[in-house]
Order: sequence, then structure tokens, then C-alpha cells
Amino acid sequence: MSNKKVWFITGAGRGMGVDFAKAALASGHAVVATGRDSLAVAKAVGASGDLLVLKLDVTRREDAEAAAKAAVDRFGRIDVLVNNAANFYAGYFEELTQAQIESQLATGLLGPMNVTRAILPQMRKQRSGHIIAISSAAGVVGFEFCTAYAASKFGLEGWIESLQGEIAPFGINTTLVNPGFFRSQLLSEQSMAFATPAISDYAERTEQQMAWWKSQEGQQPGNPAKLAQALIKIANEQPPPRRFIAGADALGLIEQKAADLKAQANAYSELSTDMGYDV
Repeated sequence: MSNKKVWFITGAGRGMGVDFAKAALASGHAVVATGRDSLAVAKAVGASGDLLVLKLDVTRREDAEAAAKAAVDRFGRIDVLVNNAANFYAGYFEELTQAQIESQLATGLLGPMNVTRAILPQMRKQRSGHIIAISSAAGVVGFEFCTAYAASKFGLEGWIESLQGEIAPFGINTTLVNPGFFRSQLLSEQSMAFATPAISDYAERTEQQMAWWKSQEGQQPGNPAKLAQALIKIANEQPPPRRFIAGADALGLIEQKAADLKAQANAYSELSTDMGYDV
């Protein structure tokens, strides 16, 4: 098929990454499905002649470089990169350890940077490519108990928005995806960890927050299979959208954030514009 593309997907061992890989294969594309446990990826995605399964820990630059090389060796090119691998450290900022925060940033921000850095040389050589970054509604709106996660996603957003201008002259596009609450296994024990309660001032709210988050696993309204189909559609757009907001819940939150930002900008506009030197 003339529109067959090579998709490179991180975090394809479980959750939304599995849906993304299956949807791309079902649409006739070739897929490089990666994850920390390559056996788990192979089992989750299934067998296909257009599938290459690779071990990739996104926090390891050497893994990213080796996976990018193996993908090009097998398929000759990489057309769509989906930076999907994620983790979630929940808790009040003062109770999160430095190690937890660093792990959150390593996977959610530095990880996509590692993989993108490894793949960009090939996309520049091709003079084409599409980088899809799976952000979150929490990449636009901050939430209590989500400081570390929001920090990684807000950072992802700023990086991708800035990167777009750098790579557009090479025919490479970027899309930020902001899912709301999807049944993605992000809230499973394998992906989510809590800060250890240690400060009495937060104790009551911590108990309430932990109970609420644990109750949400398997109850999220978003269907990952539908998001996967949306990504296939987006990747076929010329040009693809710079941002896609996924889910009515995310759309409502981000529309409210846009309204809040406008109100905040207007509230002190006279003071804001009077910052220059007096002539």
C-alpha cells in the first residue's frame, strides 16, 4: 500500500501502547513495538510479519539508540514516533522523595527526549516524519496530588512546542495528545506509586486522595481503542494537528484553562503593558 508507514511506539507492553500498536498493524502499517520487557510486548501485541519487537527502557539512551538502529535496519525508515511510555508518582509534593520525582521526570520527560534524539537523525535524512507525544490533561491543567506527574507533562509540552519550530524545516511534524481519563493501566500497580505519608498536616487529605485514585482503576470512561483509531486518523492528516485533545473530560478542562488564562491576562493588562522604560 502506498501510504504504508513505519510506526515506532514506546511503552507497548501494556495499556494504550498495545492498542496503538494493534491499530497501526490493522491499518496496514509496519510497527516497531518497544518496552522494557520485550517478551511482554510480543505477548500483548501478537504476531505479524510487519512487527518488530524490541527491548527499550526509555530512560537509557543506549537502549534508544540501539532500538532506532534496529528499526531502520529492518524497515529502512521511521515515519511515526509515538512517545507513549509513562509512569505516575502520586502524592503531595513535600511527601514525594527526590528519587520519586527524578524517576517521574526520567520516564515522562527525559525518556521521550532520549528516544526522539535517537530517531531524529533518520527523520532528518528522510526529510519527513511525525512525532506524537502522549501528554495528558495534566500537561495543561495542574492537579492536587499530581505535582510530579504534572511537572513531567508540562515539561513535555514546552519541549515539544519548542522542538516543532526547530524541525519543521526538515518536513517533520509534531502532535501533542492530551488524553483525559482513559482505561490505560496508568493507575495499575505496575505504573502508579504513591508517596509515603509522612506529614500530619496532609494526612487526612492523603488518605482521601489515595482511596479515590485506587478506586478509579478500571472505571475511567475513555476507551483506549478509540484513541488508537484517532491517532491513525491524525497521522494521515496533511499536515497533522499540532494538538489533539482526547476525551470530553479533557476538552472541558482545557477549555476552562483557556478561559482562566484569558481572564488572568486581562485582569492586570494595564499593569502588564506598562513595563517599558519611560521615554
